Amino acid sequence: MNYQSGDSSRFEQAREQMVVEQLQRRGISDHSVLQAFRKVPREKFVPVEQRDQAYADRALAIADGQTISQPYMVGLMTELLAVDQGMKILEIGTGSGYQTAILAVLGADLYTVENSQKLAGQAKKRLTELGLIDRVNFKLADGSGGWSAVAPFDRIIVTAGAPQVPTPLKQQLRIGGKLVIPVGDRRSQKLMVVTKQGANDFSQQVTINCRFVPLIGEYGWPSE
Repeated sequence: MNYQSGDSSRFEQAREQMVVEQLQRRGISDHSVLQAFRKVPREKFVPVEQRDQAYADRALAIADGQTISQPYMVGLMTELLAVDQGMKILEIGTGSGYQTAILAVLGADLYTVENSQKLAGQAKKRLTELGLIDRVNFKLADGSGGWSAVAPFDRIIVTAGAPQVPTPLKQQLRIGGKLVIPVGDRRSQKLMVVTKQGANDFSQQVTINCRFVPLIGEYGWPSE
């Protein structure tokens, strides 16, 4: 499909088609998650020259060698987080701000860390334009170590692939909290859900194979 950037009705149609065909048909069933995807205009989070591909069933390149994840992957990670309104959530890797926006629409209080000043600036602008900025706190830093000054968190989501689950992120979870993170090598990972059951007691659930850009930082991968 080809769209003009101002053709809002066609974007809305594509958004609904994405929700039905890419999310619901693949098993995403949480009503609040599906409604959040209906409310957030994904076309606002991709480069202008790629807006005709905003609702394609794949990841898209954005600035600084990063990507905006495939809609299904954003949906799955969001559903696995099991977000309730008012939860305090740490997001590692703001990226385009699309995942941030979905979580903000769900009523979370977001603390998001990004190591690219360009991406963080673009995300702030988009979230401001959508009226979501009041729910989001930004930090420009190496996200692999989390954000200890404002921990603990009810949920943590990592939108880049790590070689292992970073210890600081596990420490910054509340007891009962969940961490969703891709873990593996630089080329492929498995999506994991880590639940904190006690101060030093964690359970792990492995879900699906996935492919994310690498988590660069002290507790991730070294920069190449």
